[in-house]
Amino acid sequence: MSRWAVTPARADYVTIPIAAAITGYSAKAIRRKIEAGVWLEGREFRRAPDGHVLISVKGYELWVERGRA
Repeated sequence: MSRWAVTPARADYVTIPIAAAITGYSAKAIRRKIEAGVWLEGREFRRAPDGHVLISVKGYELWVERGRA
């Protein structure tokens, strides 16, 4: 057994499946928030150069703290 513990670095942006695991919202719920305009591009999410949607961990946290759906 290794004596060293590995702690993953916190990512600023994560894919929708990772965001679902972090937040407890399903991937479908996250996509719906984006489609409905509840989560805004440049605030709660961004698009990568290849078109993938990446969720801002900080943007999500600020959304929770604002307390509005």
